Amino acid sequence: MTKSTSVHWLLRIAERAGLDADAPAEIPPTTPVREAWTDVTRSLGIPDKRLAELVADYFRLHVADLSAAEESASVLVPEAMARKHHIFPVMESDRHLVVATCDPTDLDAERSIGFTTGKTVVFQVASPSVIQEAIDGRFSPGRAVESILGSLDGDTDETVKLVEEMGPESISVEDAETGPVIKLTNLIIRDGIEAGASDIHVEPGRAKGVVRLRVDGVLRSHMELPMPALNRVISRIKILSKLDIADRLRPQDGKARVRVGNLAYDLRVSTIPAGGGEKCVIRILDSNAAFTLDDLGLPEVELERFRHLLTYRDGIVLVTGPTGSGKTTTLYGALRELATGKVNIMTVEDPVEYELPSVTQTQVETKQGMTFAGALRAILRQDPDVILVGEIRDRETAETAAQAALTGHLVLATVHANDAVSAVARLADMGLQHSTIANSLRGALAQRLLRKVCPACAEPVRGVLTPEEQRLAERFETEPVVRAVGCPECGFSGYRGRLPVQEVMIAGPRLEQAVELRKGHQTLQRLAIQGGMRLMQDVALEWVTQGKATLVEVERVLGQMLDEEEEEQKVGPPRILLVDDDEDARLMMRSLLEREGYELEEAEDGDQAVDILKEDPDFSLMVLDLGMPRMDGREVLQWVRGSVDTAALPVLVRTGVEEAEAEAELLEAGADDYLTKSVNANRFLARVRAILRRAAL
Repeated sequence: MTKSTSVHWLLRIAERAGLDADAPAEIPPTTPVREAWTDVTRSLGIPDKRLAELVADYFRLHVADLSAAEESASVLVPEAMARKHHIFPVMESDRHLVVATCDPTDLDAERSIGFTTGKTVVFQVASPSVIQEAIDGRFSPGRAVESILGSLDGDTDETVKLVEEMGPESISVEDAETGPVIKLTNLIIRDGIEAGASDIHVEPGRAKGVVRLRVDGVLRSHMELPMPALNRVISRIKILSKLDIADRLRPQDGKARVRVGNLAYDLRVSTIPAGGGEKCVIRILDSNAAFTLDDLGLPEVELERFRHLLTYRDGIVLVTGPTGSGKTTTLYGALRELATGKVNIMTVEDPVEYELPSVTQTQVETKQGMTFAGALRAILRQDPDVILVGEIRDRETAETAAQAALTGHLVLATVHANDAVSAVARLADMGLQHSTIANSLRGALAQRLLRKVCPACAEPVRGVLTPEEQRLAERFETEPVVRAVGCPECGFSGYRGRLPVQEVMIAGPRLEQAVELRKGHQTLQRLAIQGGMRLMQDVALEWVTQGKATLVEVERVLGQMLDEEEEEQKVGPPRILLVDDDEDARLMMRSLLEREGYELEEAEDGDQAVDILKEDPDFSLMVLDLGMPRMDGREVLQWVRGSVDTAALPVLVRTGVEEAEAEAELLEAGADDYLTKSVNANRFLARVRAILRRAAL
């Protein structure tokens, strides 16, 4: 490279830094800096950012960070001046204005800006392309949107079509209806639908915003947008959903219907003021979906128990779980099974997510006075057989639903509760009497969704477990089968699709009595388990052993709930009552169980066991000998199950004779497990641990 002053100063700065081109460019010193900048970076094969650093170092200036540019600074410089001198204001103080430029030698720009703003100009260095992008983003957002579209693949002109025009004619929407903004909005909606997203989040930031997609219950970043472009995209979405684009200070809700390809989708739109702008969330509802319970992939045991609840012709059946756990989808699947044309099914929802054939669906409209309770009262005058209440959230709705259940209607509803048993406490918290709950509640289903391991990239677990896998294996007492890896098909998340995890409580006579007597969660849960309920944790771990889920995912979905249960249970070791007339047998069991850290109490016969339980029924387990003088094991078991205070007490029966008929008889009478006295110590302890685990202790 020549050292002659007849070359452009940018080349001399590059030469000073030791950069040489294979074929030196001939750039006259009079070449405009923006053109020379492009020639130098192309000739030397360096990025714009590297040349900006060299120029800043040469002039002892800073490199500009335009992502942190202050809006208050940009309003000080007119657009015409910014474009003429190719500069962009970065920040201001009382006396100074920091300006980004690609030419620190431009004294004319320094004088003009100083005269216009009345501040001393301080230059920082940025490449011409970065400055141009900032100028367009600030003064011509349409150009910024076109630039974004140019960097993305896909033609959206024909892929997303509005089914019905939703824009209010009385509002000027020129900015939001330019071609580039419409294309970018369509692209975002199309990408969300094609990715299988349930929600699209359009979120503002300081200089840039972000679009994120919720896929399989987890948010993932999709694209970044400069704030001027993002604001116009949100305005376009508000037009589609019949919202007021001029009102940016209040939350708004709306809806739209679009067609992507040959399929129609309903969009539920919510906006809220955030960070000086607006955040917009779009819920995507597939109008083409027609799931039945068989399509949902419910575990066979839980599916059979839930279908049993649907055979009732009166009472309340609740579905519980957090937002996004699939409660509505499960209830819609139930309604499709019940909608045989022989019953009158009516719903009250907020919003109506899917249109169901042979079902009358009512939308809650709070502003017009149509509340859940009001709509439910009106529905009761329409001779319904089955009623779906989108959510029971207050006392009035709960009381109306209970009244409907007690007068010959089957009411399906959702409530927010951690598990199936907690639905009882939730109804009580809303003001229902425990006697009303006991008489009306037929059962409850609690639900979560686990992400399914991507079949295209799942890796079998072989050899030594990782530290994380080992920790989880010890916590859940289950060995992992597969690992989530990540590939293009699953968006490199390692998961694709979801699996339902459920527990189904059926309210039998003993549980109803316990509810009426206001027994606590632990007692109700024991009774539910004795009635055949499997805990969600057990169902989730079954998916793990089948190689369809990971322990990491189980902990993510159920971990907080399990942590809370474990914290509640830190009240000391489990207490076990040993009932056996054989002193040697009691000594053997005591020695085994004390080494496990359990607290023990002994009874020499059935009469003594009953006396102990009358005074203190708070035991975690009773180990009961079958053959005893006076009151034998069968009579003790009958008394235990007949008393509300001990109805949920787990019972392990020991007998000296192994008979299949006797085992069936005892299990039918309420024993939780049955074993012979001849089993070895390890099997005995394993049965004890299993019963305590099932009882959630």
